[in-house]
Amino acid sequence: DDKLIWAIDVVDNWRACHGYPINTFQATLRSKLKNIDKNAIVAQRLKRIFSIVMKLRRFEGMKLARMQDIGGIRAVVANVKKVRQIEDSYKNSRFSHDLVTLTDYIDQPKSSGYRGIHLVYRNKNHNAPEYNGLLIELQFRTKLQHTWATAVETMGTFLDHALKSSEGPEPWLKFFSLTGAAFACIEKTAIVPGFDNLSSTEIFEKVIEQAKTLKVKERLAAFSVAAREITIESKQGSYHLVILDPQKMTVQIKSYSASNLGLAGQEYTEIEKRITEGLPVQAVLVSTGNIRNLRQAYPNYFLDTHNFIAQLKKIEKKLTSRSC
Repeated sequence: DDKLIWAIDVVDNWRACHGYPINTFQATLRSKLKNIDKNAIVAQRLKRIFSIVMKLRRFEGMKLARMQDIGGIRAVVANVKKVRQIEDSYKNSRFSHDLVTLTDYIDQPKSSGYRGIHLVYRNKNHNAPEYNGLLIELQFRTKLQHTWATAVETMGTFLDHALKSSEGPEPWLKFFSLTGAAFACIEKTAIVPGFDNLSSTEIFEKVIEQAKTLKVKERLAAFSVAAREITIESKQGSYHLVILDPQKMTVQIKSYSASNLGLAGQEYTEIEKRITEGLPVQAVLVSTGNIRNLRQAYPNYFLDTHNFIAQLKKIEKKLTSRSC
């Protein structure tokens, strides 16, 4: 128990160190988006302890200090064109921080179906040199790519498998790989590996067939209807602690002002300690501005998959119109 408490404290302290640089990166991102997509959703988060532990276990040789996404910022924009614009804005402008990696999962999608752009920077700020060297990850996605990713996480919650890490029942992994390929067809981008020999119609047909076999729409709709009990302690605040109880289908939101970030971090750590002891909930501390943006940025924490269901219906409609 003493070792566990010590380990959690180490992780929490290391994670908290990313709070300052992640705020400066978010300010820059919001500034850039004003000229690209005023309706973009921007969210930042510090990686959950559970996710950190899983990543340390999953990758041989992984070290906490080398993990690139302890501090993460995400921008969700309207379409692929705007993703490319924000990507170019970073690549072609003077930026004091050092670019470590740029991974293009749109031109080269993951076999899981995941698509998006990831940039990892090494923080370099002369005004706060004590944070220099920390890694911050930026993610850029379209709304459609975001819809896919959050549906994966929602279903993973109820299957109790990390589908986003390609772990879980094969039929579900195949289904989301298929839908990733279908969404790539819709956006006219590179197809997910394994499906590039199929036409868009063939991919759409396989998606609908698999969706019917797994009763995807019925299951996801049930989750959305069930998650009605949402407790909001305060609608005001810059930071939000979201606690999802998948068994009780409840969501609790606690909001904190910027001046109370320290308290937010403490309460986040406390709930995560209880999770390691067996409390069957999920928790995340994020900054998204208002509550409305919070739900758009993290619909999986509200069991909200109506956008994904709507896309499946659109695919069905496309098939029907082609067969007429």
